Amino acid sequence: MTATTESGDGPGGGPLATATAVGRAAPGGPGPLTTGPGRPTDAARRATARAIDHLLARQHADGWWKGELQTNVTMDAEDLLLRQFLGIQDPRTTAAAALHIRREQRPDGAWATFHGGPGELSTTIEAYIALRLAGDPPDDPHMARASAWVRHHGGIAGSRVFTRIWLALFGWWPWDELPELPPELIFLPSWFPLNIYDFGCWARQTVVPLTVVSAKRPVRPAPFTLDELHVDPAVPCPPRPFAPATTWEGFFQRADRALRRGRRLMPRALRRAALDAAARWIVARQESDGCWGGIQPPAVYSVIALHLLGHDLGHPVLRAGLASLDRFAVWREDGSRMVEACQSPVWDTALATVALADAGLPAGHPALVRAADWLLGEEITRPGDWSVRRPRLAPGGWAFEFHNDSYPDIDDTAEVILALRRVAHPDPARVDAAVARAGRWTLGMQCADGAWAAFDADNTSAFPGRLPFCDFGEVTDPPSADVTAHVVEMLAYEGRARRPRTRRGIDWLLTHQEPCGAWFGRWGTNYLYGTGAVVPALVAAGIPTGHPSVRRAVDWLRSVQNDDGGWGEDQRSYQEEGWAGRGASTPSQTAWALLALLAAGERHDPAVERGVAHLAATQREDGSWDEPHFTGTGFPWDFSINYHLYRQVFPLTALGRYLHGEGASAASLQDEPRAGSAPAPGGSAAPSPYGEQIPSVTLHSDGTAAVHPRGEGTTLPRGEGAPVAARHQGG
Repeated sequence: MTATTESGDGPGGGPLATATAVGRAAPGGPGPLTTGPGRPTDAARRATARAIDHLLARQHADGWWKGELQTNVTMDAEDLLLRQFLGIQDPRTTAAAALHIRREQRPDGAWATFHGGPGELSTTIEAYIALRLAGDPPDDPHMARASAWVRHHGGIAGSRVFTRIWLALFGWWPWDELPELPPELIFLPSWFPLNIYDFGCWARQTVVPLTVVSAKRPVRPAPFTLDELHVDPAVPCPPRPFAPATTWEGFFQRADRALRRGRRLMPRALRRAALDAAARWIVARQESDGCWGGIQPPAVYSVIALHLLGHDLGHPVLRAGLASLDRFAVWREDGSRMVEACQSPVWDTALATVALADAGLPAGHPALVRAADWLLGEEITRPGDWSVRRPRLAPGGWAFEFHNDSYPDIDDTAEVILALRRVAHPDPARVDAAVARAGRWTLGMQCADGAWAAFDADNTSAFPGRLPFCDFGEVTDPPSADVTAHVVEMLAYEGRARRPRTRRGIDWLLTHQEPCGAWFGRWGTNYLYGTGAVVPALVAAGIPTGHPSVRRAVDWLRSVQNDDGGWGEDQRSYQEEGWAGRGASTPSQTAWALLALLAAGERHDPAVERGVAHLAATQREDGSWDEPHFTGTGFPWDFSINYHLYRQVFPLTALGRYLHGEGASAASLQDEPRAGSAPAPGGSAAPSPYGEQIPSVTLHSDGTAAVHPRGEGTTLPRGEGAPVAARHQGG
């Protein structure tokens, strides 16, 4: 089995002279700043030049960037458990994984889910078992500390359902003590409560194969016992009290008990049909590289499910699936091996392109053109699961990974459009066509409340999260401030800041500001990420920098700045309000705060100058930054991510905007639709390359905007403290 290293090395077009990198004004920007008393402009220029050279050197010859995506050791442990289950262990892989797992252990014997975090029970159990598989004796000091920690925190019985499913595969936990997952779920129509499309795409891709595993209930011979991980080995499965029957939790617990008792009454023909349908569903969603959804957990469970249904390991589907899992492995120079949960080349390439362009790299630079070429080649033009809720919407957009045509996401699509618009591509018509398709798709994925989620529209059912087996992470995909902000920013850059759909998004953002002045970050940690996304989007869309929402955000950012001039926020802010905006300073989070403050017009604020100075002072000689802390989010609190390229792209973006301004000024494009679109005079609908009927907007001298959908005028107040957008039917 082969594996890959972090694919960040490759020819990058050569170093760029410092004068070229940071000595030019970006289009629409205010021009380079001059050095003044107390302003760290010279240091910022030097840091920017080094960062540009470093990032260019990391570009792959094909045009993309990809940093490591680090999560926690459950990825490595479950990889070893999968190999044990399938009988494909090999000593080199096992030893390398064990070396990485041992290195991540805390002094108290536990394993955490993020750098500096507390021990986590299920993660510790899985890591311990993986080391037992690697041959570590249970009485070794590091193992004895781990088992003692597990017993003290509730033992195996206190672990999450997914961990106990892994244990059941080897007889370490009884299947009868797990929630029922009937494969007949596949037959529920999309309008029925608790159908598979009520789950977020990542959960859906996991649940379907797990229904097969749950129905088959396989048990492989266990190579050892785990008595040392039970609080009381004589009572390994202590009874779990039910919630009151009048609660949803209690209702679903009792429904699950009824399903378990009645599983033997299920007609065999119906069960066979359900398993066959699940197999077809799984195989139909395998990507061209052999993976499922571009993420490791669904791929692991899909391989197990298909193997249980009769696919041998030499079957093309399984052979490709196993090969794809190997590509998630990062081999270190010391011989250790870390498994990525996912890979982020599209996201990283878009962010790197924006960073380099905003730092002053010429729009026609070969590195940017190569990046744009690669991104254009990654466009998704076929329907996916999102089509269930939007059957008449034409496809478009981009996914996060190398191969994930079934699940494009709105966040990546918005960022790719922002990146493409910064590049002077030799084939602008090709860019315009891709952006038009992606723009249509993005607008069509707007949720009913006016905001945007990551993968699906209106994926907000409360039922999936109440099921007994859903005790880990997010299982639905509701709208979020960060994704909505990126879409609003993109629409502003596309000249649609005052269109009804954009204004509904702005209205949603303003109504979802936290009392402290920040915004919640769903896909990045946390309030710093949300605020760093929302403020630039609001200002790009025409919200005045003096608007109360912007001022509250600025005040909050000033209040949480660290003494060293940087900003940081711990993952614990998802659980404890006191951690909001608090934590050790990190390059990416410092950059997010700076992006918000710069967008709010605070370029000369001492907080900004201290933040810029902090980035310059903490940069390494090679132009990179170090960031052991996790600033990315998969599931708030439950699954944290360290994107290794965040520490490079976001500081460079912030430094570039400090020196040059906002780059391709969104404000100058608010009423200038791109790709041939133009405002229509006299209140008639303007043509749009996105294929929508766009109402015209008339700006009045008093700061209000009159929107005329289908000939009916609606005034959008833009005064201080007033709602920014009125809601429109059909807009």
